[in-house]
Amino acid sequence: MALISYDDTDAAAFAASRELARSGLKRWRYAVQQHLRPRTGSTLLDVGAGTGAWAHAFTDWYGVRVLAVEPAAAMRDRCAHRPLLAGDATALPLATSGFDGAWLSTMVHHVADLDAMARELRRVLRPGAPVLIRSPFPGRHQRITLFHWFPEAVRVLETYPSLARVRAAFADAGFPVSTVEPVAQITAGSLAECADRMDRRAHTPLQLITDAEYAAGMARLRAAADSAHGPVVDHLDLLVLR
Repeated sequence: MALISYDDTDAAAFAASRELARSGLKRWRYAVQQHLRPRTGSTLLDVGAGTGAWAHAFTDWYGVRVLAVEPAAAMRDRCAHRPLLAGDATALPLATSGFDGAWLSTMVHHVADLDAMARELRRVLRPGAPVLIRSPFPGRHQRITLFHWFPEAVRVLETYPSLARVRAAFADAGFPVSTVEPVAQITAGSLAECADRMDRRAHTPLQLITDAEYAAGMARLRAAADSAHGPVVDHLDLLVLR
């Protein structure tokens, strides 16, 4: 079961505040290309596709065919990408197949059974195809803005699967090789823009702290935004498993 259940309000907030400008994702475009090595006719599985922003990006960037899979009906309702299937990472609605890669962005913490997910991805990917996981991991949050201004949210992050736990699940399923690297992204043009766009409903760690903790974090963020200059740059981990 997911840590939160996405309803229409959450999905709308996600679409409005979590979909990043392509101009801020240049490092992600390069990093994914280096590991995926897309070519004409490649097929990519986007698991937990949300509102489809990454599926659109990969289609445009690489010219690959992306199949999006998303369990939340509210997210699917806001996803314009096609093809799109309703489905869960632990029971993918696919026959044994030969996908050339899988993309999982900020969703592993919603998966109750990592071992089942890893086995499912092994089932549907061709041998040697990579699984690319974009995620914050416990203990690796120091370069993510949200946790700086909302330090109470770190205790939520500490309940997420650790890097070691995810690696172990995939190794047991037949993905023996893994690498991890932090990848930079421009999350907002300024700290003021970050504050204006911040929406608690779009962030699992913020939904799971108290109202008082959220209010205190927003106060810290808005106070700092008055004198801050330059873009907000965050670093999330890219875990690649083969």
